[in-house]
Amino acid sequence: MDNTFYSHPSAIIDEGCKIGTGSKIWHFSHIMPNCVLGNNCNIGQNVVISPEVVLGNNVKVQNNVSIYTGVTCDDDVFLGPSMVFTNVINPRSAVNRKNQYAKTHVGQGASIGANATIVCGHNIGKFAFIGAGAVVTKHVPDFALLVGNPARQIGWMSEFGHRLEFDVNGKATCAESGQTYQLKNNLVERIS
Repeated sequence: MDNTFYSHPSAIIDEGCKIGTGSKIWHFSHIMPNCVLGNNCNIGQNVVISPEVVLGNNVKVQNNVSIYTGVTCDDDVFLGPSMVFTNVINPRSAVNRKNQYAKTHVGQGASIGANATIVCGHNIGKFAFIGAGAVVTKHVPDFALLVGNPARQIGWMSEFGHRLEFDVNGKATCAESGQTYQLKNNLVERIS
């Protein structure tokens, strides 16, 4: 570890972690062994990041979040307050399943709302938006908007976090950025 990041005195950072320049780790958070945090990450209060978790650059982790082994997040991911990942499908206190951790990948720019739960083994696409309290039990496509328990897709979101309304030709424009998107075969991509 080097001193190019900030760590509150109450935070615990275990051996073997790599923490990028400009990152901040706040009160009572625990970064467990061999984690990788990119540049300019912000780890809120009372966060637990389990061994070998990898976070990209500019990842924002709000207060009271648990990120378990098997999770990776690309750049610019937002993890809302008290959201949680799981890492075992069928946990039992008396049965050790550490060799059965399922992987979960969160794509670039995705946002996961407060109190959402991501059941392990389900990837979140880039720029997807998971609403507060949602319980994700399946893979989430790029730019998808999901809400509810179990989470269901109700639309599409732009890279700037605005709901996209597609015309009869399958085109939509983000109100804030002016970026245009194409919906084809139930997949969205940015075209400008």
